[in-house]
Amino acid sequence: MTAPDPASIPTASAVSDAPRVAPNFITEIIERDLASGKYAQVVTRFPPEPSGYAHLGHVFASFLDFQTAAQYGGRYHLRMDDTNPDLATQEFVDVIAEDLRWLGWDWGEHFYYASDYFDRYYEYAEQLVLQGDAYVDSVSADEMARLRGDPRTPGTPSEYRERTPEENLDMLRRMKAGEFPDGSHVLRGKIDLASPNMKLRDPVLYRILRGNHYRQGTKWCIYPMYDFQHPLQDALEGVTHSMCSLEFVDNRAIYDWLMERLGFEPRPHQYEFGRRGLEYTMTSKRKLRRLIAEGVVNGWDDPRMPTLRAQRRLGVTPEAVRNFAAQIGVSRTNRTVDIAVYENAVRDDLNHRSPRVMAVLDPLRVTLGNLDAGQTLSLPYWPFDVVAGSPDGRVGRPDGERVAPEQAVRAVPLTRELYIEREDFNPEPPRGYKRLTPGGTVRLRGAGIIRADSFETDENGVVTGIRATLLGEDARAGGVIHWVSAERALAAEFRLYDRLFRVPNPEGERPGDLEPDFDPEGIGHEDETRGMDADFLRYLNPDSLRITRGYVEPSVARDPQDTRYQFERQGYFWRDPVDSREDALVFGRIITLKDAWAGAQKAEGRGQRAEGGRPKAEGKEPRVGGGEQKAETRVQSLSPEQEAEVGRLTGLGAAEADARTVARDPALLAFLAGAQTDGTFAQVVSWSVNDLAPGLRSGEVRVSAADLAPLAALLAAGSVTTRVARDVLARAAASGEAPAGIIEREGLGAGLSAEELAAAVQTVLAANPDKVEAFRAGKTALMGFFTGQVMRATGGKAEPGKVAEALGAALKG
Repeated sequence: MTAPDPASIPTASAVSDAPRVAPNFITEIIERDLASGKYAQVVTRFPPEPSGYAHLGHVFASFLDFQTAAQYGGRYHLRMDDTNPDLATQEFVDVIAEDLRWLGWDWGEHFYYASDYFDRYYEYAEQLVLQGDAYVDSVSADEMARLRGDPRTPGTPSEYRERTPEENLDMLRRMKAGEFPDGSHVLRGKIDLASPNMKLRDPVLYRILRGNHYRQGTKWCIYPMYDFQHPLQDALEGVTHSMCSLEFVDNRAIYDWLMERLGFEPRPHQYEFGRRGLEYTMTSKRKLRRLIAEGVVNGWDDPRMPTLRAQRRLGVTPEAVRNFAAQIGVSRTNRTVDIAVYENAVRDDLNHRSPRVMAVLDPLRVTLGNLDAGQTLSLPYWPFDVVAGSPDGRVGRPDGERVAPEQAVRAVPLTRELYIEREDFNPEPPRGYKRLTPGGTVRLRGAGIIRADSFETDENGVVTGIRATLLGEDARAGGVIHWVSAERALAAEFRLYDRLFRVPNPEGERPGDLEPDFDPEGIGHEDETRGMDADFLRYLNPDSLRITRGYVEPSVARDPQDTRYQFERQGYFWRDPVDSREDALVFGRIITLKDAWAGAQKAEGRGQRAEGGRPKAEGKEPRVGGGEQKAETRVQSLSPEQEAEVGRLTGLGAAEADARTVARDPALLAFLAGAQTDGTFAQVVSWSVNDLAPGLRSGEVRVSAADLAPLAALLAAGSVTTRVARDVLARAAASGEAPAGIIEREGLGAGLSAEELAAAVQTVLAANPDKVEAFRAGKTALMGFFTGQVMRATGGKAEPGKVAEALGAALKG
């Protein structure tokens, strides 16, 4: 595998225009903490376990951690949670860090390893033992589980629970010295065996595990458990807001217990957000390793894998991935994201950067009998986006960038011998067929109209060639097809990638059947003992990779290696960065032009043979095989009516991720039927999906959608802060009172004018001249301090975004 050029990896400054984290309950907590002076600076951390490559599951969590810190002038840490000697490797560390930098995150000097703190963790373990808060237990794992009881039965103390601190300290030191075999003893926290929270029933803090750690070697034979290591490292690094996924809400009790027993002040706190799964995708690293081991895919960077390295090789850009992450939304409920949201983010990004060229993936030769001498045509890269009559003589691309005319066109040779797609000719055309037929006409893209005069077949009746005539522009044609010169086109291999799994939930037949291997960060943390390992391989898509050999127009030879193209009618492609060479071109399909899966059920009824007696050209609609698979897909996919509803909602301004959630949910649809379809609609939909959904489904929400529009308008106008808006929203949902009425009655709409904010900023800067000088000298981390001081000075009435703008302007002086 070829490593990308480090010079191509952007730093944080290169992604200053990255989408922001939308206001949510965590940002409300941060604003409150800054306003109260609880913390001088926000510090977040992202702690992947280096037991595999970074994957799409990391995207949302890392975006939330990094962008939240950036928006509040805070600090962001990258931490390798490398406490498992059997799984962590330097290769995984390096790849994770490189791919997260590619994504745009820049942690500066704040790169940490859990393994760097092993000595400190052990010191705290001894402290707990001496305080009587931990003990060495010597029962078997099965006996320990039995003694813990169940949610209805209190736990029973182990016979070793009352060992004296001196005995426990001696046993712990002997464990560390390697006197005992693996699994014979553990260190447990001494908390509460009768607690209704099972996590507090004397959790294991250390285990004996011999291995060769990639950084520590054989120095250690005891290793800390996650619930012990994680909060300690947060505290040691000065993390303030430790964000994790919802299923670890009960683990927070252990976190707080450790902070209290060990006396950390100020102490970090854990906050849980709803996990975000992605349809047709699996992020369990154990199962991803199985795909590799069994040869289903060709390594971690196989473009069908959900790893970031695979998405990079596929040709997806970091901008597309960041835009996807920003659309998901933060809430306290778990949610599975429609994969179409990700795929459309990729399409939208590529549409704005990809020049249009022609490639033929399943070639059929055409001879133009009346064309003796070849011609060279000048065809536009962006044929539908040229700005006519521009004053500077330049033309426009879809992304708004204007380029010189010579950069907006390419030379395309038209020769006597051409290639067209095999499926673009049919000797016995069905009704409505608008491509080339015997005696029929069709327009060649940019080259004129041709008529098929005759065709040849082999002994099996397969068409092998067509003789045609190039007609004038006055002729009529029923359709337009793409083509390349048979004499000048470049031979290439085309790899047509598709979804690796053919059902939305490959780890279970229904969402929730299986418990995925997610970690507290919501990123797929490895836990080899959790979850059922169903035979997910039976859900593999047999057409996840199809390979054809064809031709691409010669203009691509002069383009940069990393150019993404739209091959007309075929999809978005680029040269494979690993296997493609100048003398052996390999193009991989990044994504289709449209969601082919939406029409898969209709395609099933059309058969698998293309017109003209040959299999359908590779890369078209995916074939859906087997009755079992059809049923599963039909249940999970959006119906045509739901897709239409998505189009209606997004047309009114709703974010696509929210629209797809609403389209599936009758309770949300019924609620939003009463919403005002004006500029407030997107915000009302967002609140409905991310804040009100559980209450709407249970019938507990008493406010109407129409009553939310005035609240959204007040928020958009800056008349209330996001914290006030969300607080009033929750109260209105419970009481049924109109939110605007609550704001007016309680005087909550007293926002800050620009002049008042500027005055507060100047007051804070005047009171801290030494810190102003330090900031201007390069200590930019002080932005968090200034933000907190201004928030506090304004009583929390200022919006953090406006505070950041005002501070940025004032500190430049």
